[in-house]
Amino acid sequence: MVLKIELLDSRKHSRSEFSCGKDSLDNYLRKQASQDLKKRVATVFVLVDDPDFNVLAYYTLSSFTVDITALDEASAKRLPRYPRLPATLLGRLAVDNKHKGKKFGELMLVDALKKSLGVSTQIASLAVIAEALDEQALKFYTKYGFQQFKQDPMKLYVPMKSIEELCQTLDS
Repeated sequence: MVLKIELLDSRKHSRSEFSCGKDSLDNYLRKQASQDLKKRVATVFVLVDDPDFNVLAYYTLSSFTVDITALDEASAKRLPRYPRLPATLLGRLAVDNKHKGKKFGELMLVDALKKSLGVSTQIASLAVIAEALDEQALKFYTKYGFQQFKQDPMKLYVPMKSIEELCQTLDS
């Protein structure tokens, strides 16, 4: 097994068999992901087992802005008082049901966080934002340090500083 995370290529990667059990996530990968990539609305990264090109998991990243009043007081008080601040949106993250329990979700999340941190030195971003579809997803994100927004507890964020610390821990 040679796992690779790469940019979605609709001519190469097979998406038709992908099923995570959430219609919105399954349909996105099959019907919308390649269009979003072409139109630069989101980047779509897939996990494959080389040389097989069936998608085992995927996630999306895009630019986002966050209202400063949505952040907790401790985070907001250290930031400039602009009404909207730059962030990175982890729009979707899904693992095929046939591969649940193999820590692919964690692998994809860590890859997304590392990529987000890496580009934040070139394109400003104060945090990664994620939206949990259900309680199971909420538990997954909070386990990795995501905090809930005050107004919307299913929307979460993790500051870049926390991502930097997590990456240093993982690399040591």
